[in-house]
Amino acid sequence: MPFENVLYETDDRVATITLNRPHRLNAITPGVANDLEAAVEKAGRDAKVHVIVLQGAGKGFCGGYDLAEYAEVHTESPLTQDEMPWDPTADFQAMWDFTEKFMSIWRCNKPVICKIHGAAAAGGSDIALCSDLIVMADDARIGYPPTRVWGVPTTMMWVYRLGLENAKRMLFTGDLISGKEAAEMGLIQKSVPSEQLDEEVQKLCDRIKGVPRNQLMMTKMCVNQAYENMGLKNTQRFATIFDGVARHSPEGKWFEERAREAGFKQAVLERDSGAPIAEGRSKDFSDWDSS
Repeated sequence: MPFENVLYETDDRVATITLNRPHRLNAITPGVANDLEAAVEKAGRDAKVHVIVLQGAGKGFCGGYDLAEYAEVHTESPLTQDEMPWDPTADFQAMWDFTEKFMSIWRCNKPVICKIHGAAAAGGSDIALCSDLIVMADDARIGYPPTRVWGVPTTMMWVYRLGLENAKRMLFTGDLISGKEAAEMGLIQKSVPSEQLDEEVQKLCDRIKGVPRNQLMMTKMCVNQAYENMGLKNTQRFATIFDGVARHSPEGKWFEERAREAGFKQAVLERDSGAPIAEGRSKDFSDWDSS
């Protein structure tokens, strides 16, 4: 049966999974996460598949969670619960479900190459960084802007890919960086001009797909377990808990209010402008000082 939110095809030992909500910049919903996990598991079970390519349809790879759905309107979701007391365990369970579905890429016994054009922002970077290899267009962008307010990356792959200082740089600033800079930092495998992106990923697939599946599986498991033994799972639990806290902090609630008042795009522009978050707080927090 075809998937609703992703496209799936196989050819010559390669499975290609395409996030397919281009009208929403492939923004993440529960349906997207479900279909992504199912497609990855399908490729993992296919004895004819040796390597997986993950990409996005339309203008970019993935713009993150479909946050306008949560930020601009009042919902009963534990992710943006207004009534108190807030239940952090319900929030954790909802976000942990997303995290585990993204990590199906990590758990898959086949190598996964992520091909990024446009942007892999916020939750889109969570998905991309679970991949084994990432190739970006030079002018593509990757980052997690919600670390400025209203979010913590739940997969927390930044630290495992970048090390201490560069991970902190990315998460303290929320910067979106180009493919070129991401390659220079060691975040990704390679960055190429956008017109060469498809060709570069195909060359990598062609080099990998001739390797026996069992050899690829053993190698991936050996590398992954080293990071798992460094505490990857507990790091993700910590990050997922704090992601919920970030959305329910005074600043996080300001961001929601601002999104409802001015629209999500305007709230994001203000968040990413570099101005102190406290200066934009709503009147409800006028006596509160974040300095």
